[in-house]
Amino acid sequence: MPDTPPIFDGHNDALLALRREDETVSDFLAGRDTGDLDLPRAREGGLAAGFFALFVPSGPEFSASDDANRTETDDGYRIERPPPLAGPYARSVVGEMLDAVDELATDDRVRVCRDVDDVRACISGDELGVVVHFEGAEAIRPDCSNFGDYYDRGLRSLGLAWSRPTAFADGVPFRYPSSPDVGGGLTDAGRRLVRRCNDRGVLVDCAHLTAAGFWDVHEVSSAPTVVSHSGAHEVCPLSRNLTDEQLDAVADTGGLVGLTFGASALRPDGGRDPDAPLSVAVEHVDYLVDRMGIDHVALGSDFDGATTLAPLGDATALPDLLRALREAGYSERDIEKIAHGNWLRVLSATW
Repeated sequence: MPDTPPIFDGHNDALLALRREDETVSDFLAGRDTGDLDLPRAREGGLAAGFFALFVPSGPEFSASDDANRTETDDGYRIERPPPLAGPYARSVVGEMLDAVDELATDDRVRVCRDVDDVRACISGDELGVVVHFEGAEAIRPDCSNFGDYYDRGLRSLGLAWSRPTAFADGVPFRYPSSPDVGGGLTDAGRRLVRRCNDRGVLVDCAHLTAAGFWDVHEVSSAPTVVSHSGAHEVCPLSRNLTDEQLDAVADTGGLVGLTFGASALRPDGGRDPDAPLSVAVEHVDYLVDRMGIDHVALGSDFDGATTLAPLGDATALPDLLRALREAGYSERDIEKIAHGNWLRVLSATW
């Protein structure tokens, strides 16, 4: 076992990876030959629990990593924003992924976390905690008539949009360098959905929202403002990263930012090359802590959903980041907060 605190991770796409690679829940439990995360590697890396994203792909023609959709600019790049998804298609895919979550839950080494006590049990015990997160709200009907059904199946965290429009909000496109102020904010349906999340104790995730959408959530929501996986815009001016004003707003509400491990969000040059040292990630942690305070910084890897820095290539490398923070001068108490303490506090305030 690693010599670091148990870790709660704010974002992974392992369920998407199983679909993409035509793998099964059994492969995840036994150990995959591909990807970043499975049960054996979670145990080796000290990953106790995290948000498991249910993400509906737009299709291969709109892959965010596909060079066919990428336009080079004088100082960076732009990636085409996919069109909206059809609701029935989104509901079908999400239903299949929820079935995979149910299959995971039949294994006594996995626990689907529906409240903070479940998360605490995973942090103090041996089960891997799975928190159901929707990365994009396309499966939810605009009138929220099926929201309760998804809640009953475990939904506890919701992102209103990915990098495409939904009935609820506009998603920020991939652009470098770029402000996140690219696109519209919440629709009336989006504002209603935020309030419904508040009423039921579902975390609202501002990752992938435009600046306008972020500020709308900040205005409407009664819960701490959370961005599950992102970085500091002042360090890497990617459209998906957070400006100083946004970081201040997160801290003012008692929220947090989970640090992504994605190379293009961490490297100051916005490049996708994963060959960069751990110090690149530590620089973002330093900036976030200096701006917001230690209580508002956590982890949100984006395992299986992004090209991660090479030193953070899969879940077994999680202790290496915490050791790098220790070497950078962070105390054991600081590291425990970043590893899981801050997530526990925010989940307790939200759920």
